[in-house]
Amino acid sequence: MEKLREAGLIDGALVTLSGSLVARYNDCLALLGVKATKLKQFSIDGMGWSPEVAVEKKDNRYLNVGEANVNAILLSPAQKDKPVHMPSHSFDRDVMGAVFAAYAREIRDITKDAAVIVHLDQDIDTFFDPFDLLRYDKITVRFTLLDKLAEKQQEQRALIQWFNRKHNFIDRDVHRKLLESAKKYGDLRKRKLRLDPIALKVGSFHTRAFGGVFVLKDFIQTIIVFEDPKWFKKAISDTAHDVLLFHLGHDELVDTLERHLIVEGNLKNALRTARYERIKKHLFSEHITKKEHSFKEIMDNQMLFKRYLDKLPLAAKKKISGVEIYLQRLTVDRDLKIEEFVDVQYRKALNRPHSSLEEEHRELIWKLLVKIMPKDPLHLYWYDKETFYQLYEDWDPSYQEWVIENILLNNNNQPS
Repeated sequence: MEKLREAGLIDGALVTLSGSLVARYNDCLALLGVKATKLKQFSIDGMGWSPEVAVEKKDNRYLNVGEANVNAILLSPAQKDKPVHMPSHSFDRDVMGAVFAAYAREIRDITKDAAVIVHLDQDIDTFFDPFDLLRYDKITVRFTLLDKLAEKQQEQRALIQWFNRKHNFIDRDVHRKLLESAKKYGDLRKRKLRLDPIALKVGSFHTRAFGGVFVLKDFIQTIIVFEDPKWFKKAISDTAHDVLLFHLGHDELVDTLERHLIVEGNLKNALRTARYERIKKHLFSEHITKKEHSFKEIMDNQMLFKRYLDKLPLAAKKKISGVEIYLQRLTVDRDLKIEEFVDVQYRKALNRPHSSLEEEHRELIWKLLVKIMPKDPLHLYWYDKETFYQLYEDWDPSYQEWVIENILLNNNNQPS
């Protein structure tokens, strides 16, 4: 993982906290019922999640109260537009974008000496079964200010009004209260501290709840896709909901997504893309066992790649080059069956979000596609970093280097 850190591809673009900001962060944790961190310095992302604190607590979800109640901590305006490294939902970063769009000035003001706890409230106290996710229609974003700053502002204003009435300016008790408040909180009278709740509509989304679930409800028919087979098996016994249920591994899933115009796949078009080459080389890396050159040398040298490919068993060569063989032979025999030449991994991996989808849906469907078939390391990094990091650990070191180079070369070209 050190190579990823050196390349800036892990836990990147974070805000570093130390000194009084750490103390303020611990005060926020206390309000959430979480024990304080013992760390003196650490970093946070756009939602206030810290990879160092997560390691310390051995809990990536330490900010949340169960799977249904998601929280964020805002300590600095620098968190604006920062990545969300451990989202509970696919829409979490958009929610934080909406918060900063609505209250950028107020956040700058509040975080001078306080903090904001953001609650993503979907009016569900806790999840009982996966079908509770169908109740996600809107999210109300609510705010809690550290030290009850908004209440203290009202108290100061009330004290000032009382001070200005008649002869109250000589009241020593009023003087004392004003001075105590000013010393502790500063002059709050003209500060922008009011953060009204924000209501946001929720369409299709992914959640980490129940082992990971995609809820696709903006299409022909509602589709729920489970990552965890245990929860899928429990869900299929339900007959009260008119939805289509799948597990990620079901071959019928991709066919259904195609019929519902959610994904599309055209082998001839895909063959001419850099994505096809990456998938082909990734499959190659899974089959090669003996080599005298590094993966980087092999992948970047077409003649060397062909040499090693030619040495593989016939079944492996057919699996890796099946798309090209199929399309070549299809020109002379239109009755060829695709499944006899093209491995199911290719057929799934080469799909892409349907061209008719709106931008807000495309990233979600990319995430679903890389979950179904994580064979393109670049798209896997873009849309499912957690799985990418897990798989990365088992890759050959020289293949890791080739992947890192590809990510760095393409990071400015991420499709939406």
